[in-house]
Amino acid sequence: MLFDLTFSQLMAVLAFVLAAFVVYVLTPLMGALARRMGAVSVPLDERRMHVDAMPMLGGLGMYLAVVITVVLVVPWGDDTVKAVLVGGTVITAVGLVDDYIQIRPLVKFLGQLAAIGGALAFDVRMESVSLPFVGGQIALPLWASLIVTILWMAAIINMVNFIDGLDGLAAGVCAISALTFGLIAFSLYRVDTAIVSFALAGATLAFLRFNFHPAVIFMGDAGAMFLGFVLAVISLQGVLKTSATVALIVPLLVLAVPFFDLFLIVLRRLWRRVPFYRPGQDHVHHELVLVAGFSQRKSVLLLYGWCLLLNGAAVCMSQDWYIAAAVLGGLAAVATLFLVLLLVRSRRRQRNGLSGAAAVRLDGDTAAPTGSATAAAEEAGDEPADR
Repeated sequence: MLFDLTFSQLMAVLAFVLAAFVVYVLTPLMGALARRMGAVSVPLDERRMHVDAMPMLGGLGMYLAVVITVVLVVPWGDDTVKAVLVGGTVITAVGLVDDYIQIRPLVKFLGQLAAIGGALAFDVRMESVSLPFVGGQIALPLWASLIVTILWMAAIINMVNFIDGLDGLAAGVCAISALTFGLIAFSLYRVDTAIVSFALAGATLAFLRFNFHPAVIFMGDAGAMFLGFVLAVISLQGVLKTSATVALIVPLLVLAVPFFDLFLIVLRRLWRRVPFYRPGQDHVHHELVLVAGFSQRKSVLLLYGWCLLLNGAAVCMSQDWYIAAAVLGGLAAVATLFLVLLLVRSRRRQRNGLSGAAAVRLDGDTAAPTGSATAAAEEAGDEPADR
């Protein structure tokens, strides 16, 4: 019943609805502005995942929605709010510049560090590490706390940026993660962080109205890095700063899908001696389309399901529902094994020339080449660009 909700829970619902409404209103305006400014992603070659020029300012709409919602709903004195407003503004600005003129990776990374510095200025950092199932904690000295926090936040920012390669994937995964962090933060009495989480969830879910395949607008680097930054802040403030014995495991489960993709990308590109930060089509989501032959919709929905299982296990573990956590964790492990075997088998068939030159998708999407272009680019060490 609505009247059974506490005031803080009502504020979370309000934040969710308000952020969703602002995104729903602003996104068409952002698309028109992007086209007028020329901030569009143009498919210059056959390796792109889209065929039409797409506006890139969807992330700006999400940033404005979250900021407006947080300012109106959450008390200003909270460190999470200050970090989101200051650091979120810095990283969105860096992303907007990159979407418009494409800055160098090093310059972009320095911008990310500046945003992380904004969060650190408001004491958003990992102060201790919980020992799972033991109950103890290891207090981190200041220097170690700063290093671990910078690495943690930079990893989340970039892995969200990495998974923004198919229509609706990054927005959907971030929506699921934000809802999960919000529920867990409420259970740990981190109310302000929970409200920020629900605001982010509302913004990303509303954005899916325009970004799910076939997308009419992209979030761009500004949106992907902003989403990653806010998720990093709420993971630190909502879970990792608590004394819960599973405080370290829970965020890893919530963000396991993008973490898995990041790990795989770094490993593959180090093996091929290719810079890991270069754009390419060797991500898990790309391989589901280009190698396994799934459509964009099916690939994204499959990854949504995998993410939901892992997030469900995280929620159950945070509530000490260990039987349910074990069941969902087991299902997630089966899904992971299925995905790995599917990609390995598809790769083998591709190398043996059994997959053909193209895959026909069942839902009417235009098929992407599964062989020559991507394989030739990889053998030459030339990384195809995302989208």
